[in-house]
Amino acid sequence: MLTTRKRFASGTPSEADPRPRVEVGEEGDVLRCAFAGNWTTRTVALVDAEMRKIEKRSGFKTLTLDLSHIEKMDTAGAWLIDRLVSVFEKKGVEIDLQGQSEIASILLGAVGDAVRREPESGIARPPNIVIRALEAVGRRVYEMRDDFLASMNILGATIQGSQMKLGRGHAVNPAAIFNQIDRMGVGAIPVVVLMSAIVGAIVAQQGAYQLSYFGADIFVVDLVGVLILRELGVLMTAIMIAGRSGSAITAEIGSMKMREEVDALKVIGLNPIGVLVFPRLVALVIALPCLTIIANFAALGGGILAAWLYSDIPPAAFIDRLRVAIDISTIFAGLIKAPFMAMIIGTIASVEGMKVGGSAESLGQHVTASVVKSIFVVIILDGLFAMFYAAIEF
Repeated sequence: MLTTRKRFASGTPSEADPRPRVEVGEEGDVLRCAFAGNWTTRTVALVDAEMRKIEKRSGFKTLTLDLSHIEKMDTAGAWLIDRLVSVFEKKGVEIDLQGQSEIASILLGAVGDAVRREPESGIARPPNIVIRALEAVGRRVYEMRDDFLASMNILGATIQGSQMKLGRGHAVNPAAIFNQIDRMGVGAIPVVVLMSAIVGAIVAQQGAYQLSYFGADIFVVDLVGVLILRELGVLMTAIMIAGRSGSAITAEIGSMKMREEVDALKVIGLNPIGVLVFPRLVALVIALPCLTIIANFAALGGGILAAWLYSDIPPAAFIDRLRVAIDISTIFAGLIKAPFMAMIIGTIASVEGMKVGGSAESLGQHVTASVVKSIFVVIILDGLFAMFYAAIEF
């Protein structure tokens, strides 16, 4: 027995009435729905409430949908019909589509695929904090491996390029090296002297303040001498050079990469590493030990001044005690680190410069990464040297 809840005005839908219409009938365990009119974005709101009422019905094994009288349909209408289909599919009802046009079939298929993907992406939860932490560690390890290989490539190409030039009788261009020494070394003297003098004065002031409780004010000379010459002098200088010259190297090479000047060097037969990296690396290896010596003198000068003001230790007494507190190994313990730190700073800065893409944002990111990585690796290297010196009692 066929019962009808809503019928069309006539046997066929009226072309004069573009509104969407639904005819619902039931026959045994079959629910029949016939659609007519325009099922578009402007009109589907008229039947949304009625479609939701149909979605609440139950007790049927088969849902038959007749789309033969639909005149127009867009994604909004297709989504409304697909929503009805999805609700009954979840109830285990068999769906029977009839009379759909080619356009209706394409729209229903596309909307159905999109709607069925959304719940999967919405239900999927991000991994827990342990998985995310392990993933982050794994990514950093792979990035460290890639950076290490790129650094070794640049360092090897730099050394090989210089050997090939010397072997073929082509001297290394000294003008470029001295120009970089002037920019990275001579230009950094004022800020290195100021920073080192302040640090030396702070160390002496804090040491004098603490040692005065034990009546051992004179030992502030030992503290300043050993700490500055073995550790702080070279470390603070390397950190300053990493922030000043390392960032400049990355910015210069990165801007050349952005403007395709690096590719132009390759086109004319020049090695970009030999032209851009080699002079800067050699200049850093020469400049950083010299700056370390200047920083040591400046820090000791600041320590002498602070000890004179806080502990009444005259400069002559400070220098006499300094001769007893330190020896030549104390001085070289710090200077030996300088060339290695210079190579690390120059290599990391060059690697980050070569990784710059074609945007200003990429340049800024790699300049920041260059400074952070250089400072981090320099501090790690200083710690390794400290353990090595302790192991060999140097």
